[in-house]
Amino acid sequence: MTTISPAWYPAINARRARRAYDKSKTIGTEVKNRLHEVCNEFRPYPDVRVEFVSEPPYDIFANALGFYGNIKGAPAFLAFVGDMSDPNVQEKMGYTGEAAVLEATAQGLGTCWVALTYNAKAVKSLVKLGQTEKLICVSPVGYTTGTWSFEEKAFSGFGIYHQRNPLSTMVSGLPESGWPDWAKAAVEAARLAPSAMNRQPWSFHVEKDRITVAIKNRGMEFNVAKRLDCGIAMLHIQLGALSCGAQGKWALLKSPQLARFQIE
Repeated sequence: MTTISPAWYPAINARRARRAYDKSKTIGTEVKNRLHEVCNEFRPYPDVRVEFVSEPPYDIFANALGFYGNIKGAPAFLAFVGDMSDPNVQEKMGYTGEAAVLEATAQGLGTCWVALTYNAKAVKSLVKLGQTEKLICVSPVGYTTGTWSFEEKAFSGFGIYHQRNPLSTMVSGLPESGWPDWAKAAVEAARLAPSAMNRQPWSFHVEKDRITVAIKNRGMEFNVAKRLDCGIAMLHIQLGALSCGAQGKWALLKSPQLARFQIE
C-alpha cells in the first residue's frame, strides 16, 4: 500500500511535538493495528522503513537528558530506519516517517521527532538492523497529558519553535497571485512541516504544474540532516495538493535541489 490517507492532511495542523505522556492511558488494539498497518504497508521507498513498537520492555527515553529534553511516560515508539547506502535515504525517511507521525496524530496520539535523547542500544535490541541500515530517529507515541508542563513549554521555546517564517522568504517562481489553488495549499502545508529546532531549511520554487524543493544551507545541525526535514515537507506538499484534488508524483534531484513534485 502506498495510498495516502485523507486523515493525514488535517493532522498537519493538529500535530505538535509533545514530550509528556499519560501513563494511565493505554493505546487500544484497533489503533495499534492501524499504526502497524501504515508502518508495514506505506512503503513508497523500499530502502526506508518505520517500525511501531508498543509496550517495550524498557523505557528507551529513560535518563535521556539532552537538548530536546526528557520524554516521559510514552508507552510506545516509532523507529525510523534507513539503508545508508542510498544517497537519498534522508529525504525518503522524512517523507515515509512523517506519514506514520501524521497517522498517530489522526488517531489522537502525541509524537515528537527525536534524534539524540534516547537509548539507541535499547532500540536496536528491539528493532533489528540490516548490514547497511541505520537507526536515524525515533518518536515517542502515546496519549499526552492534558496540559503542557513547564518543561515542555521551555523546550518548545514557549511556542517559538512552532512559529514559521513567512512564505515570501521561502518561495520563488510564480508570484503568489498566480499560484494555482493546489500550489497554495501545498506550500502552506509544507510551511507547517516540523524541522530540527524549527530551522526550516527548505525553499520552494512554484511553477504552474510543479513545485521544486531545494535545501538552504546544506549540511547537518543538531545531528539531523536537513534532507530529512525537507523529506517531511515533501509529504506535506503532496497532502496539500491532494486536498485540492491535484494528483502528482515526486522525482528526486541532484543537490542543492532535492525533489520536484509534478502534477499529472
